[in-house]
Amino acid sequence: MEKEKVIIFDSTLRDGEQTPGAKLNPREKLKIAHQLARLNVDVIEAGFPISSPGDFRAVQQISREVKGPTIAALARTVKEDIDCAWDSVKDAKKPRIHVFLAASDIHMEKKLRKSPETCLQEAVQAVKYAKSLTADVEYSLEDATRAREEYIFKVVEAVIDAGATVVNIPDTVGYAVPEEFGGLIKKIKTKVPNADKVIISVHCHNDLGLAVMNSLSAVQNGARQVECNVNGIGERAGNAALEEIVLNMIIRKDYFPFKTDINLKEIYRTSRMVSKLTGIPIPVNKAVIGINAFAHSSGIHQDGVLKDKSTYEIINAELIGGQAAQMILTARSGRHAVRHELESMNYQLNDEDFEKFYLRFLELADKKKEVYREDLEALLIDISFAEPTYELEYLQTVSGTKTIPAAVVRLRKGEETFEQVSSGAGPIDAAYKAIDRITNITTRLENYNLRAVTRGMDALGEVSIKITHDDKNIIGRGVSTDIVEASVKAYLDSINKLINMLAHVNNNNNKEK
Repeated sequence: MEKEKVIIFDSTLRDGEQTPGAKLNPREKLKIAHQLARLNVDVIEAGFPISSPGDFRAVQQISREVKGPTIAALARTVKEDIDCAWDSVKDAKKPRIHVFLAASDIHMEKKLRKSPETCLQEAVQAVKYAKSLTADVEYSLEDATRAREEYIFKVVEAVIDAGATVVNIPDTVGYAVPEEFGGLIKKIKTKVPNADKVIISVHCHNDLGLAVMNSLSAVQNGARQVECNVNGIGERAGNAALEEIVLNMIIRKDYFPFKTDINLKEIYRTSRMVSKLTGIPIPVNKAVIGINAFAHSSGIHQDGVLKDKSTYEIINAELIGGQAAQMILTARSGRHAVRHELESMNYQLNDEDFEKFYLRFLELADKKKEVYREDLEALLIDISFAEPTYELEYLQTVSGTKTIPAAVVRLRKGEETFEQVSSGAGPIDAAYKAIDRITNITTRLENYNLRAVTRGMDALGEVSIKITHDDKNIIGRGVSTDIVEASVKAYLDSINKLINMLAHVNNNNNKEK
């Protein structure tokens, strides 16, 4: 008997980007969307277009350039929202409008201040209007797990009659438990007379740590679409983790006899890309993709794994594209070896981009004894953005227990160079202040993360920071074997992004005038 397929609806670019601290620009969202297409997700929820002009542009660009998955845009039950959503996805080969409205009494009364009857009417009207624009319409009953069952059944039946092709039952605040949530899905399937005409979807949050199990329980009871995010990122405690749901169906196929079309070999790469671009580190003990997921420190465990991996490992790292046997690159590795390693990681660069990358590789290889795949990926992320306004030409710092920390920074802008000297609480603070003086831009550092890309004293350091300027939040990244240099590169990356953002805003204002 052939296994039933579960549709993987990825909301990393919409709900995932709502993670506190995460902020993606349109170029970064497009990069992740292309990777999600390689991962072979069925649906990419690209954003909430009405929320900002930037989000609209990102969804529109993804719709035009990313092939394969259905491209969905979120909208409230408001004509303006739906029109905006449609305008953003209409160029996609497979567009979807995703409409949502509250279903629980607490949301209707306290948030919307509307009666259940009014909300039901709005839901039906919104679905009918969206259906007049596109054949694929999804409707979500926000906060369904705290809604009255009778009302849920009523709304589900009505929106199906109105033309919905997918009906989503979200556990918006992570309140449900598996048996209860699975039971609700089963009741919808059996008590709503037209439920067999649509795909029932679920969208679970992880406030009580049950998002993945709630999603799987729903699948066991008839849901055939799961809305999830790479690395489990999302509002508050996050959403159901895509990689955990998919691997449960692979490793425990005896218990979850379903299939997905996910390209397992792209899981590791997708996870790392999302982490780097959002600036949200992956916990070392994260299921499936944490760096400790395949590490063993106990002597008993080590002995067992050396004899047979299956003694303590139920997931093979190679299954998800993780570390396996790999070529070790050094400063003596030629172009052919480097290109071969990139291609084995499924990175295809044209000749111009490869030469640019190879020069960065040589710089790194001169500083490190051995260059690993993770180093190559970090370099790719570091050089993959638009040409910067300012480039770091020279950096010197002084620090010590009885020395006032200071920094000399020289930046290049086109043909001009600018140099400043500054002191600070430490060498990084001093360098940041020098950059502020050169650029005449004042920011506030909100978050700073440093991690070693690989092991060893010569490991490449990856710095991710978040700065604020007025009401704008920007994430910057930098990599180097010198953590002070990596920190300065990260700050300069965020400053360049801010300059580009401000220039774009000014251009739009001038057009409006």
